[in-house]
Amino acid sequence: MPSSAGNVLISRKAPVADRGAADRVLASGAVGRVAIGSAGAGSYSCLPVLSRAVATERPGIELVLRGKTHAGEALGQIAGDTLDLGFVSLPVRRGITARVVRREPLLVALPDSHPPAARTDIPLTERAREPFVTFPASRGSAVREAMAQACHDAGFVPRIVQEAPDVYTLPALVGAGVGVDIVVASADAIRLDQVCFRPLAGPDVPVLPIALAWRTGNRSAALDAMLRVAERVLPTSAESDR
Repeated sequence: MPSSAGNVLISRKAPVADRGAADRVLASGAVGRVAIGSAGAGSYSCLPVLSRAVATERPGIELVLRGKTHAGEALGQIAGDTLDLGFVSLPVRRGITARVVRREPLLVALPDSHPPAARTDIPLTERAREPFVTFPASRGSAVREAMAQACHDAGFVPRIVQEAPDVYTLPALVGAGVGVDIVVASADAIRLDQVCFRPLAGPDVPVLPIALAWRTGNRSAALDAMLRVAERVLPTSAESDR
């Protein structure tokens, strides 16, 4: 990866027409590359807000998105210094710092032909006999873990009949009648025919915290600048936030 100084020298050699942009990059301070991993609907709802703010306020930072990077994978890559920043859930491992930026209530995704789809909310206990679809166990999905815990709290183990790697294939499987799914609230923005999303019933609806995580000892000036932007556009989410 080019050094900050290298980037500055390249900018200074740019054609005269580009010098205004180069000057803005220099004036913004930090220059460098930040690799960020994300996978689920919760992180996708946060990522555009962060990326737009960084592009505007820190044009010298190149943001490299690594999609389909689930929480467990992101934590491993951050610890191994192959990923600078990732959207994860809690808890995180030693040596990684995390800040909760969003709290996502869990919903149930089901075919709109199901009789329960006409209701405003659905008790999870009533889905105990249903087949489920979800993310692969090997990917370290925080949503899958939250689903398993919610089903356990409801008194059953979900019968998983098919897995899929992304937030777009899973609703398609639901719409095809393969099974139901437990998703975060942001997944409701994924509009597919024959699929509906309903809140889980009950006073204590499970909530999945979405956190921004980075390696505690990472000394990257670009990462530090990006984290300062994130503090403003993705403020820390309190327990009471929904």
